[in-house]
Amino acid sequence: MFVTDEHTDHYLALKAGGDTDRGMLTGAIGGIGGVTTCVMLAILILSGNTDGIWIGLILAVVLFVIPFTWETCRPLPLPILFNRRTREVYFDHNGEPYHSPWDGIQALAGEFLMVGRHTGGMRNASLEILVRRLGESDNAWLVSLGLPMGKTLQMQKGRWEWLRAYMDNGPWFDENGQHSASDAYIKKMLSAHTNPTGFLAYRRQRIAEKKAANEGKNYLEWTDTVLYLGHLLFYPMN
Repeated sequence: MFVTDEHTDHYLALKAGGDTDRGMLTGAIGGIGGVTTCVMLAILILSGNTDGIWIGLILAVVLFVIPFTWETCRPLPLPILFNRRTREVYFDHNGEPYHSPWDGIQALAGEFLMVGRHTGGMRNASLEILVRRLGESDNAWLVSLGLPMGKTLQMQKGRWEWLRAYMDNGPWFDENGQHSASDAYIKKMLSAHTNPTGFLAYRRQRIAEKKAANEGKNYLEWTDTVLYLGHLLFYPMN
């Protein structure tokens, strides 16, 4: 459940809208763009060419300030809320509240195949629930519980079972979805998700583990090198 925002005794919140990639634009333009500009300025200074340095510095600042200001001033999208106390699901669409009683809730899962000339076939699966405008039962909306790209129907069924176990057997449950007095299993599953800021440290740890397993020999595969350099390049964005 990588889109889980909070998992508490009384509610489970799923990230909605653009909340999952908040900060990525600032990192891409301001982080990578700004670092690249600073490296180019350093090269110019070392070569004795100081013309245009101030323009480069201003450009580096602008590349960071503009996307940072835009992203921080945007209102945060409210999460999709599964409330165990009221046994309802809540969703905010452009400031308008939508909801659905959990008992008798309607959910839709569908699998489709995207085929490209160069990419081949990629299977995707969506999972949506039906919610209605508060006070207007005829005004209905299908809400996606996460992006369908890269998902399989089996994965989406598992996601739905997680939500069902939370609402019906929760708030804490074991690996079989049965009620549990301990939150150990939930904490273990949620801790499996690595934040993008930890990708570089995780790759470094994996390389160290390979080295230790080979009795100190630095046993590296080409994938380790590519992934490490890739995480290093995208670290400012993450």
